Amino acid sequence: MGRAFEYRKASKMKRWGAMSKAFTKIGKQIAIAVKAGGPNPDGNSRLKILLQNAKGVSMPKDKVESAIKRAANKDLNDYIETIYEGYAAHGVAVLVECTTDNVNRTIASVRTAFGKGGGAIGTSGSVAFMFERKSHFKFPNTGQDVDDLELELIDFGLDEIFLDEEDNMFNAYAAFTDFSQMQKALEEKGIEVASSEMTFLPTNVTVSLTEEQMVDVDKLLEKLEELDDVNNVYTNLG
Repeated sequence: MGRAFEYRKASKMKRWGAMSKAFTKIGKQIAIAVKAGGPNPDGNSRLKILLQNAKGVSMPKDKVESAIKRAANKDLNDYIETIYEGYAAHGVAVLVECTTDNVNRTIASVRTAFGKGGGAIGTSGSVAFMFERKSHFKFPNTGQDVDDLELELIDFGLDEIFLDEEDNMFNAYAAFTDFSQMQKALEEKGIEVASSEMTFLPTNVTVSLTEEQMVDVDKLLEKLEELDDVNNVYTNLG
């Protein structure tokens, strides 16, 4: 997909980008990282990345510290990450990425959202083959030339890079397996990353809809994105 599938994620983030939602999402991810690797970011690379992401969304320091402290509490329920699959109206494939401490609650909520939103939840693998997992890095434009950046980063796994002129941020994509080496390359080049994450992009199996049909699809997407346990919702819209 060229230009990271026309940066479909940008419009999605604008739709559900409420700050409180972002804080909740990062707080849960911090809990998972601390449980797995401890509360010291120097020895926990995943936690280090999440603290970077928290800074990128202006998450207050006291909220970050509170999330780490709660996660270190052995009595705290463990969070797990899970993905649900299904279809929206008009044959649009949907992946729903969740973080939850109660799988039964989450699957019930997701199933209800699909039903009320005019879609249908599917079985594992029913639509996942239409998506590819990618590493995604955002960093500010400080006058770098995009062609020079591409040459500098291509040996570290860069697939694609472009400038989003609306927020003046570069978006760099690499293979899922190249996340660590791309992160390291950016650090060594002195590039301050605003956020980094794993994301899903559709392959060449895409669906194009009319504006009227998009109203039907948005009904489901909005219901899913309102759920507290949902981190991200991906589609194969063209």
